[in-house]
Amino acid sequence: MPLEAIAFAVGAAVFLAVGFVVQQHAAAEQPPTDILSFRLLAHLVRQPLWLGGIAAMIVGQLLGATALDHGDIALVDPIMASNLLFALPLAAVWRRRRLGLREWLGAVTLIVGLAVFILAGDPSGGSPSHLPWANWVIAGGSVTLIAAALVAVAKRLEASREATLLATAAGLLYGLQDALTQRTLAGFHGGFVLILTSWPAYTLLTVAVVALLLGQSAFEAAPLPASLPAITVAEPLAGIAFGAGVFGEHLSLGGPLLAAELAGVALMITGVVMLARSPVVTGAVVGDAGHVPPADKAA
Repeated sequence: MPLEAIAFAVGAAVFLAVGFVVQQHAAAEQPPTDILSFRLLAHLVRQPLWLGGIAAMIVGQLLGATALDHGDIALVDPIMASNLLFALPLAAVWRRRRLGLREWLGAVTLIVGLAVFILAGDPSGGSPSHLPWANWVIAGGSVTLIAAALVAVAKRLEASREATLLATAAGLLYGLQDALTQRTLAGFHGGFVLILTSWPAYTLLTVAVVALLLGQSAFEAAPLPASLPAITVAEPLAGIAFGAGVFGEHLSLGGPLLAAELAGVALMITGVVMLARSPVVTGAVVGDAGHVPPADKAA
């Protein structure tokens, strides 16, 4: 793998980590009643701190795209997923918390699982530009329904678990957003007029806004270890599933490789559960409403 790709991927991970931590800190300051309300986004866009977090995330995405241009997705994506290893200690310092062995093991387990899954599956090929709209409706509708079901369940749970399910739903929509971005960019050969007069661009915008709301709601509901790991897992898995099932991308499913992929998924789930049940998450969430108390949020 070219050193340029590694450097860009590591840079992307650092900027993504900073972006997520800053966004979570800003979102946690908002009233609990703003969760799952577009009032949350309306309040956040007026905060320079949150906008700085969004800017850092955009820089991270651009660096990640550059890394993918220089190297294979099977190696770039796991490196970018290591943003979790940067984000958790940064969030802990910001909130004056201390990460223990459980948090580090959970983060490493998750990233190793993701790396195993992507390396074994080796997704490649496919074309997003020549698919009938019906395929998009079926696949996109399925992802949307699953995300909606997760949100419905999340609203009935305590804050830490609510954050994990909301983040999972956000990650699924981020994966759909990635697929729609590919489809929209594939239309560039027809010029901007074609893009602006076709459905993918407007669908992309809608999905992006809803995914952002879910992600920020998850950030508001509980500390970062409850939400970021779920996003880290759900987004690439949804993107890979969408690519294989809709774009016709190749995904290795041979006997030993399939076993490795399943093991990777099991490791990812284990890592998410370890982090979601961390005392850093559950010990900081108190009160009848299940939200971080004001004094803790201010930290």
